[in-house]
Amino acid sequence: MRAARLIKMVLLLQSRPAMTAAELARELEVSERTVTRDAQALSEAGVPVYADRGRAGGYRLVGGYRTRLTGLARGEAEALFLSGVPGALREMGLEDAASAARLKVSAALLPSLRDAPDSAARRFHLDAPAWFREPETPALLPAVAGAVWEDRRVTARYRRGQDEVRRTLEPYGLVLKAGVWYLCARVAGGGSFRTYRIDRFTGLDALDERFDRDPDFDLPGHWADQAERFARSILRAEVLVRLSPDGVRALPYAVDPLAAREALDGAGEPDAEGWVTVTLPVESEEVAHGQLTALGPQAEVLAPAALRERFAADAARTAALYRRAGDGG
Repeated sequence: MRAARLIKMVLLLQSRPAMTAAELARELEVSERTVTRDAQALSEAGVPVYADRGRAGGYRLVGGYRTRLTGLARGEAEALFLSGVPGALREMGLEDAASAARLKVSAALLPSLRDAPDSAARRFHLDAPAWFREPETPALLPAVAGAVWEDRRVTARYRRGQDEVRRTLEPYGLVLKAGVWYLCARVAGGGSFRTYRIDRFTGLDALDERFDRDPDFDLPGHWADQAERFARSILRAEVLVRLSPDGVRALPYAVDPLAAREALDGAGEPDAEGWVTVTLPVESEEVAHGQLTALGPQAEVLAPAALRERFAADAARTAALYRRAGDGG
């Protein structure tokens, strides 16, 4: 464990001009006292770690010291080549840059690890788009990606309903979700962060001015919050449902997972037959009808009355259909 930590410490110092003991301790998840001991150990091993004393002091490498990636284990090397998403890089116009980077990393690996790229590629493949839909790359995606990399403000035009809206945006990050590209951006001038579907952009002009990133912005966290907020926003109705044990297990696969989780978390005790009654958030009664139909006899809708009557009518028609089929057989 210590050897891996020492390697990480060298790489951290190699990637930045200097780091304080507190910063290194936070990155390495150790105490500042341990950072001091590790720096001393590296120095004794011939790594030129220099300690600047004083309140603004810290640690840095001197003499342009660089280390080769000889400390990588096989699993680490293979994981490194899984971190890229070839299709996504191609769509953003970064395939050539990624290929060059992979070649440079491969050249820096120990000879015994040179097969890591092929080993990873033979075992794993990411197919991001959803089923039953041909993915379409938004024409403006490379331009948006370029602005994201360069922290460059853009003037974007996009469709909102029947209207076209124009905004000056600070593009912070891209997200690929089920084959659809999204831009997380802040409206210029101190506005809020918003999420835009890039295939709805009708025009994009990159401006000469760059913006200063908010150091507290967390792209994965922002996306998770937005996704959950969207999921909650469309669950505007409720259905009272009685579920069998099989119905409980199947519910997360038939309805929105967030709705299923909320419903099952609030479920009461099972009745004498082992069935539980839950209040299920749904987008609408129409959507609930389609979703709960998949559960068949493992779910009984109790309310609203109109939806219960609709399921009762479905059951009667299905029973009549099968009776006719049996009579004709």
